[in-house]
Amino acid sequence: MPAPASATADQIRAVNASYHDGAAAGYDAKWGIDYGQVGRQQVLGKVRKALGGLPSFGRALEVGAGTGYFSLNMLQAGVIADAVCTDISPGMLDTLQANARRLDLDVETVVCDAEHLPFADESFDLVFGHAVLHHLPDLDRAFGELWRVLRPGGRLFFAGEPSRHGDRIADVPKRAATLAAPLWRAAMRASPSHNGHQDGGEDNHRLETLVDVHAFTPDQLASYARRAGFDGVRVRGEELLANWFGWANRALEATAEPDEVPWAWKVYAFRGYLALQEVDRRLLEPRLPPAIFYNLIVSATKA
Repeated sequence: MPAPASATADQIRAVNASYHDGAAAGYDAKWGIDYGQVGRQQVLGKVRKALGGLPSFGRALEVGAGTGYFSLNMLQAGVIADAVCTDISPGMLDTLQANARRLDLDVETVVCDAEHLPFADESFDLVFGHAVLHHLPDLDRAFGELWRVLRPGGRLFFAGEPSRHGDRIADVPKRAATLAAPLWRAAMRASPSHNGHQDGGEDNHRLETLVDVHAFTPDQLASYARRAGFDGVRVRGEELLANWFGWANRALEATAEPDEVPWAWKVYAFRGYLALQEVDRRLLEPRLPPAIFYNLIVSATKA
Protein backbone atom coordinates (compact mmCIF):
# COMPACT_ATOMS: atom_id res chain seq x y z
CA MET A 1 0.00 0.00 0.00
CA PRO A 2 1.62 3.30 -1.09
CA ALA A 3 1.71 6.53 0.83
CA PRO A 4 -1.44 8.65 0.40
CA ALA A 5 -1.45 10.79 -2.72
CA SER A 6 -2.04 13.85 -0.53
CA ALA A 7 1.24 13.35 1.37
CA THR A 8 3.85 16.03 0.72
CA ALA A 9 7.50 15.26 -0.03
CA ASP A 10 8.51 16.49 3.43
CA GLN A 11 5.88 14.28 5.08
CA ILE A 12 7.10 11.24 3.15
CA ARG A 13 10.70 11.93 4.17
CA ALA A 14 9.70 12.42 7.82
CA VAL A 15 7.72 9.18 7.94
CA ASN A 16 10.56 7.28 6.31
CA ALA A 17 13.07 8.64 8.81
CA SER A 18 10.80 7.82 11.77
CA TYR A 19 9.88 4.34 10.54
CA HIS A 20 13.44 3.31 9.72
CA ASP A 21 14.76 4.71 13.01
CA GLY A 22 12.26 2.48 14.81
CA ALA A 23 13.03 -0.53 12.61
CA ALA A 24 16.83 -0.28 12.77
CA ALA A 25 17.52 -2.46 15.81
CA GLY A 26 15.61 -5.47 14.45
CA TYR A 27 16.07 -4.85 10.74
CA ASP A 28 18.79 -7.40 10.03
CA ALA A 29 16.93 -10.11 11.95
CA LYS A 30 13.62 -9.32 10.23
CA TRP A 31 15.04 -9.60 6.72
CA GLY A 32 17.64 -12.30 7.36
CA ILE A 33 20.52 -9.98 6.45
CA ASP A 34 23.87 -11.74 6.57
CA TYR A 35 27.46 -10.46 6.39
CA GLY A 36 29.09 -13.86 5.89
CA GLN A 37 29.48 -16.01 2.80
CA VAL A 38 25.76 -16.36 2.11
CA GLY A 39 25.16 -12.62 2.31
CA ARG A 40 28.11 -11.85 0.06
CA GLN A 41 26.91 -14.36 -2.53
CA GLN A 42 23.47 -12.75 -2.54
CA VAL A 43 24.83 -9.22 -2.90
CA LEU A 44 27.47 -10.09 -5.48
CA GLY A 45 24.89 -11.97 -7.53
CA LYS A 46 22.83 -8.80 -7.79
CA VAL A 47 25.91 -6.71 -8.63
CA ARG A 48 26.79 -9.14 -11.45
CA LYS A 49 23.29 -8.86 -12.87
CA ALA A 50 23.38 -5.06 -12.69
CA LEU A 51 26.89 -4.48 -14.05
CA GLY A 52 27.49 -7.59 -16.15
CA GLY A 53 30.33 -8.76 -13.92
CA LEU A 54 32.29 -7.72 -10.84
CA PRO A 55 34.41 -4.70 -11.72
CA SER A 56 36.31 -2.98 -8.93
CA PHE A 57 35.71 0.62 -7.90
CA GLY A 58 37.54 3.17 -5.79
CA ARG A 59 35.18 5.54 -3.96
CA ALA A 60 31.56 4.42 -3.86
CA LEU A 61 28.37 6.04 -2.58
CA GLU A 62 25.44 3.99 -1.32
CA VAL A 63 22.15 5.87 -1.09
CA GLY A 64 19.67 4.58 1.48
CA ALA A 65 22.30 2.24 2.87
CA GLY A 66 20.22 1.05 5.83
CA THR A 67 22.22 -1.28 8.06
CA GLY A 68 24.94 -1.79 5.46
CA TYR A 69 23.91 -4.99 3.68
CA PHE A 70 25.30 -4.00 0.29
CA SER A 71 28.23 -1.75 1.20
CA LEU A 72 29.67 -3.98 3.90
CA ASN A 73 29.45 -7.12 1.80
CA MET A 74 30.93 -5.31 -1.23
CA LEU A 75 33.79 -3.99 0.91
CA GLN A 76 34.53 -7.47 2.22
CA ALA A 77 34.55 -8.83 -1.34
CA GLY A 78 36.89 -6.07 -2.58
CA VAL A 79 34.40 -4.73 -5.14
CA ILE A 80 34.71 -1.25 -3.62
CA ALA A 81 37.73 0.20 -1.85
CA ASP A 82 36.11 3.13 -0.02
CA ALA A 83 32.44 3.38 0.99
CA VAL A 84 30.36 6.43 1.87
CA CYS A 85 26.93 5.40 3.13
CA THR A 86 23.97 7.76 3.35
CA ASP A 87 20.51 7.31 4.79
CA ILE A 88 17.70 9.56 5.94
CA SER A 89 17.57 7.53 9.18
CA PRO A 90 20.24 8.17 11.84
CA GLY A 91 19.18 4.95 13.56
CA MET A 92 19.93 2.87 10.49
CA LEU A 93 23.39 4.42 10.17
CA ASP A 94 24.10 3.79 13.85
CA THR A 95 23.36 0.10 13.26
CA LEU A 96 25.48 0.18 10.10
CA GLN A 97 28.45 1.54 12.04
CA ALA A 98 27.99 -1.14 14.71
CA ASN A 99 28.02 -3.79 11.97
CA ALA A 100 31.11 -2.22 10.40
CA ARG A 101 32.99 -2.23 13.72
CA ARG A 102 32.11 -5.89 14.25
CA LEU A 103 33.48 -6.69 10.79
CA ASP A 104 36.54 -4.44 11.29
CA LEU A 105 35.57 -2.24 8.34
CA ASP A 106 35.95 1.53 8.00
CA VAL A 107 32.89 3.29 6.55
CA GLU A 108 31.89 6.94 6.37
CA THR A 109 28.21 7.59 7.14
CA VAL A 110 26.23 10.75 6.39
CA VAL A 111 22.60 11.46 7.33
CA CYS A 112 20.90 13.08 4.35
CA ASP A 113 18.18 12.51 1.79
CA ALA A 114 18.88 11.45 -1.77
CA GLU A 115 17.50 14.64 -3.27
CA HIS A 116 20.07 16.84 -1.46
CA LEU A 117 23.43 15.06 -1.42
CA PRO A 118 26.13 17.03 0.48
CA PHE A 119 28.99 16.01 -1.81
CA ALA A 120 31.04 17.79 -4.44
CA ASP A 121 30.47 17.24 -8.13
CA GLU A 122 32.14 14.15 -9.63
CA SER A 123 33.09 12.67 -6.23
CA PHE A 124 32.37 8.97 -6.80
CA ASP A 125 33.24 6.12 -9.15
CA LEU A 126 30.10 4.14 -8.32
CA VAL A 127 26.69 5.20 -7.00
CA PHE A 128 24.26 2.48 -5.98
CA GLY A 129 21.46 1.41 -3.67
CA HIS A 130 19.16 -1.45 -2.77
CA ALA A 131 15.39 -1.16 -2.23
CA VAL A 132 15.53 2.61 -1.82
CA LEU A 133 14.21 4.39 -4.93
CA HIS A 134 10.60 3.44 -4.17
CA HIS A 135 10.83 5.44 -0.91
CA LEU A 136 11.89 8.72 -2.58
CA PRO A 137 9.26 11.41 -3.24
CA ASP A 138 11.18 13.31 -5.97
CA LEU A 139 12.96 10.82 -8.22
CA ASP A 140 13.85 13.31 -10.95
CA ARG A 141 15.71 15.45 -8.44
CA ALA A 142 17.33 12.39 -6.87
CA PHE A 143 18.63 11.08 -10.20
CA GLY A 144 19.91 14.56 -11.00
CA GLU A 145 21.91 14.47 -7.77
CA LEU A 146 23.22 10.97 -8.54
CA TRP A 147 24.40 12.16 -11.96
CA ARG A 148 26.03 15.24 -10.43
CA VAL A 149 28.16 13.41 -7.86
CA LEU A 150 29.27 10.63 -10.24
CA ARG A 151 32.53 10.98 -12.15
CA PRO A 152 32.56 10.70 -15.96
CA GLY A 153 32.77 7.01 -16.81
CA GLY A 154 31.26 6.14 -13.43
CA ARG A 155 28.57 3.50 -13.01
CA LEU A 156 25.18 3.49 -11.34
CA PHE A 157 22.92 0.66 -10.27
CA PHE A 158 19.88 0.22 -8.04
CA ALA A 159 18.52 -3.24 -7.22
CA GLY A 160 15.50 -4.50 -5.32
CA GLU A 161 13.01 -1.98 -6.72
CA PRO A 162 9.38 -3.19 -6.81
CA SER A 163 7.84 -3.92 -10.18
CA ARG A 164 4.27 -2.63 -10.41
CA HIS A 165 2.94 -5.78 -12.10
CA GLY A 166 5.15 -8.14 -10.11
CA ASP A 167 4.02 -6.55 -6.85
CA ARG A 168 0.39 -7.26 -7.73
CA ILE A 169 1.20 -10.87 -8.61
CA ALA A 170 2.96 -11.28 -5.24
CA ASP A 171 -0.30 -10.49 -3.44
CA VAL A 172 -1.67 -13.88 -4.50
CA PRO A 173 0.71 -16.07 -2.44
CA LYS A 174 0.51 -13.58 0.44
CA ARG A 175 -3.30 -13.82 0.60
CA ALA A 176 -3.25 -17.59 0.18
CA ALA A 177 -0.73 -17.96 3.01
CA THR A 178 -2.79 -15.75 5.31
CA LEU A 179 -5.82 -17.96 4.75
CA ALA A 180 -3.77 -21.09 5.35
CA ALA A 181 -1.99 -19.74 8.45
CA PRO A 182 -4.20 -21.37 11.14
CA LEU A 183 -3.69 -24.83 9.62
CA TRP A 184 0.03 -24.17 9.19
CA ARG A 185 0.43 -23.06 12.83
CA ALA A 186 -1.37 -26.19 13.98
CA ALA A 187 0.98 -28.35 11.90
CA MET A 188 4.00 -26.47 13.27
CA ARG A 189 2.60 -26.53 16.82
CA ALA A 190 3.22 -22.79 17.00
CA SER A 191 1.15 -20.24 18.91
CA PRO A 192 -0.39 -17.20 17.22
CA SER A 193 1.92 -14.19 17.31
CA HIS A 194 1.28 -11.74 20.15
CA ASN A 195 3.10 -8.96 18.30
CA GLY A 196 4.17 -10.11 14.87
CA HIS A 197 6.44 -7.14 14.27
CA GLN A 198 10.21 -6.93 14.25
CA ASP A 199 10.15 -3.37 13.04
CA GLY A 200 9.96 -1.40 16.25
CA GLY A 201 6.60 -2.36 17.73
CA GLU A 202 2.97 -1.74 16.92
CA ASP A 203 3.20 2.05 16.57
CA ASN A 204 6.10 1.80 14.15
CA HIS A 205 4.41 -1.03 12.26
CA ARG A 206 1.50 1.29 11.43
CA LEU A 207 3.92 3.52 9.51
CA GLU A 208 4.99 0.63 7.26
CA THR A 209 2.18 1.27 4.79
CA LEU A 210 3.22 4.94 4.44
CA VAL A 211 6.90 4.61 3.55
CA ASP A 212 6.53 3.17 0.02
CA VAL A 213 5.82 5.75 -2.67
CA HIS A 214 6.37 3.97 -5.99
CA ALA A 215 6.11 0.67 -7.80
CA PHE A 216 7.69 0.87 -11.26
CA THR A 217 7.27 -0.31 -14.78
CA PRO A 218 10.64 -0.96 -16.45
CA ASP A 219 10.14 1.98 -18.82
CA GLN A 220 9.32 4.34 -15.95
CA LEU A 221 12.40 3.36 -14.01
CA ALA A 222 14.64 3.75 -17.06
CA SER A 223 13.14 7.14 -17.89
CA TYR A 224 14.34 8.73 -14.63
CA ALA A 225 17.93 7.76 -15.41
CA ARG A 226 17.71 8.92 -19.03
CA ARG A 227 16.20 12.30 -18.11
CA ALA A 228 19.07 12.88 -15.69
CA GLY A 229 21.57 12.39 -18.52
CA PHE A 230 22.72 8.79 -17.99
CA ASP A 231 23.73 6.60 -20.91
CA GLY A 232 23.53 2.85 -21.44
CA VAL A 233 20.43 2.59 -19.26
CA ARG A 234 19.30 -1.00 -18.74
CA VAL A 235 16.49 -2.50 -16.64
CA ARG A 236 16.14 -6.21 -15.91
CA GLY A 237 13.77 -8.23 -13.76
CA GLU A 238 14.72 -10.43 -10.84
CA GLU A 239 12.89 -13.12 -8.84
CA LEU A 240 9.57 -14.66 -9.74
CA LEU A 241 9.22 -18.17 -8.28
CA ALA A 242 11.58 -17.32 -5.43
CA ASN A 243 9.47 -14.29 -4.62
CA TRP A 244 6.19 -16.22 -4.53
CA PHE A 245 7.76 -18.87 -2.32
CA GLY A 246 9.47 -16.35 -0.06
CA TRP A 247 6.45 -14.11 0.49
CA ALA A 248 4.17 -17.09 1.17
CA ASN A 249 6.55 -18.36 3.83
CA ARG A 250 7.08 -14.91 5.32
CA ALA A 251 3.31 -14.37 5.55
CA LEU A 252 2.91 -17.70 7.35
CA GLU A 253 5.77 -17.05 9.75
CA ALA A 254 4.49 -13.56 10.61
CA THR A 255 1.38 -15.11 12.17
CA ALA A 256 3.32 -17.26 14.67
CA GLU A 257 5.53 -16.62 17.67
CA PRO A 258 9.04 -16.51 16.11
CA ASP A 259 10.66 -18.74 18.74
CA GLU A 260 8.08 -21.46 18.14
CA VAL A 261 8.63 -21.83 14.39
CA PRO A 262 10.59 -25.09 14.04
CA TRP A 263 14.19 -24.89 12.90
CA ALA A 264 13.52 -27.54 10.25
CA TRP A 265 10.90 -25.26 8.69
CA LYS A 266 13.32 -22.32 8.64
CA VAL A 267 15.97 -24.44 6.91
CA TYR A 268 13.41 -25.65 4.35
CA ALA A 269 12.22 -22.09 3.67
CA PHE A 270 15.76 -20.75 3.31
CA ARG A 271 17.06 -23.54 1.08
CA GLY A 272 13.92 -23.53 -1.02
CA TYR A 273 14.24 -19.81 -1.60
CA LEU A 274 17.87 -20.16 -2.72
CA ALA A 275 17.00 -23.05 -5.04
CA LEU A 276 14.18 -21.10 -6.69
CA GLN A 277 16.47 -18.08 -7.07
CA GLU A 278 18.68 -20.29 -9.23
CA VAL A 279 15.68 -21.41 -11.31
CA ASP A 280 14.72 -17.78 -11.81
CA ARG A 281 18.29 -16.77 -12.68
CA ARG A 282 19.03 -19.59 -15.09
CA LEU A 283 15.66 -20.17 -16.78
CA LEU A 284 13.20 -17.32 -16.28
CA GLU A 285 15.09 -14.03 -15.99
CA PRO A 286 16.83 -14.37 -19.40
CA ARG A 287 13.55 -15.29 -21.15
CA LEU A 288 10.62 -13.42 -19.60
CA PRO A 289 9.84 -9.68 -19.71
CA PRO A 290 11.18 -7.70 -16.72
CA ALA A 291 7.74 -6.33 -15.84
CA ILE A 292 6.41 -9.63 -14.46
CA PHE A 293 9.22 -10.09 -11.93
CA TYR A 294 8.92 -8.82 -8.38
CA ASN A 295 12.14 -6.79 -8.38
CA LEU A 296 13.71 -4.52 -10.99
CA ILE A 297 17.39 -3.64 -11.35
CA VAL A 298 18.40 -0.47 -13.17
CA SER A 299 21.98 0.26 -14.30
CA ALA A 300 23.56 3.10 -16.26
CA THR A 301 26.79 4.95 -17.02
CA LYS A 302 27.74 8.60 -16.89
CA ALA A 303 29.52 9.38 -20.15
